[in-house]
Amino acid sequence: MQPTLIWLIGITLLLEGIGCVVFASANTESPILQLEAVLELALKRNPTMSAAKGGVRQSQGERIAASAFLNPSIDASAGRGSIRDPSTGVSIVERTVTVEQPLELPAKRKARREAAEAGLSGALAGVDEARLNVRADAKVAFYRLLLAQRDVDLSVQNLSTVREIFQTIKARVDAGQARPFEAVKANVELQKATKDLSRAQNALVAARAGLNAVTAGALGTDFSVDGDFAPLRHDLNPEQLITTALESHPILRRTAKQIERAEHSVRLERESRIPYVSVTGTYHREAGDEAYIAGLRMPLPLWYRRQGEIEASLGAKDRAEAERLGVQNELIKAVTELAQEARTDREQIEVFEKGLLKEAEEALRIARISFRQGAAGLLELIDSQRVYRQMQLEYAEARAALSISLARLERWTGELP
Repeated sequence: MQPTLIWLIGITLLLEGIGCVVFASANTESPILQLEAVLELALKRNPTMSAAKGGVRQSQGERIAASAFLNPSIDASAGRGSIRDPSTGVSIVERTVTVEQPLELPAKRKARREAAEAGLSGALAGVDEARLNVRADAKVAFYRLLLAQRDVDLSVQNLSTVREIFQTIKARVDAGQARPFEAVKANVELQKATKDLSRAQNALVAARAGLNAVTAGALGTDFSVDGDFAPLRHDLNPEQLITTALESHPILRRTAKQIERAEHSVRLERESRIPYVSVTGTYHREAGDEAYIAGLRMPLPLWYRRQGEIEASLGAKDRAEAERLGVQNELIKAVTELAQEARTDREQIEVFEKGLLKEAEEALRIARISFRQGAAGLLELIDSQRVYRQMQLEYAEARAALSISLARLERWTGELP
């Protein structure tokens, strides 16, 4: 029996050392962030927002280009010239200057400008869409990290409780009031609790990295979050949410502007069969002659009438319409599924709050009292402790699942009541 006790004492000291390291790392000062601060930082640093704003700037440049007038061109030539037959002795600098101004047809210019305006409106809607996506991603990462922190806290509490149980059993074994096998069982449970804490800490590191990625590395590797999970105060009506989303969601506004831009592009290509008309003015001076000439130049679309470009723009229009229809169906599907998930998560939370949590806590309290009084064995106490921790963890997971469902639902609806 003596070697067994020495082995148990060694394991206990090792686990206590691990616990000291855990508590020391938990007490290290690190930035503590609220949800609003995380959202603000994500909207400022996330590359998705930068890309969307870059698209707006690009569209603004295209609108400026679409509104620009065609530049004129000047062609000039000069050289020494004289009259030779018959020779009169006249010798001057002969010169020719031609000024050409291309004039764009009004219908073509209007189609190009309207296509650029539609592109800019679509880019602005893309910024709103990107903002919704970034906010949703930041909220999901925030709630996952919050859940990971709760898991670590519960694991630390569970490890502390199981360590107390182990120490109590070891004292009883030393006093001859319990069999050594009881200490072995308590030690096995202590090792399980230590393993659960290690798993929770690994999940915490991964969750922290996920939130840091949403903010483009602005948070670093040593930080924590503070706050609570999102509540669901109102019953979600999927039909109402779908109606609201179909009326004003940025992704639908963006795809609608893509269709509009494609329609203007089709009209632009048809009008471009005659790209522009050029008005020219020429001054010509040579020995014995001076002339002022006005001219008009217009290409004739006889052999090729931009059939390829027109067909390509029609294909782009069909693709934009198909994309809008697909996005609309995906929106309806996502809102319906996420609203049902949120409702299910809330029902699970209500089950925990109405009975399971209190029952698990009361069962653990009774098991502890019975164990101290000798009315209950070690297995009953360990089972009660395990059930209590599992209920606490599942309750936190249900609240996190509800928060994540609401964040994703907000992405597809634009806003929640």
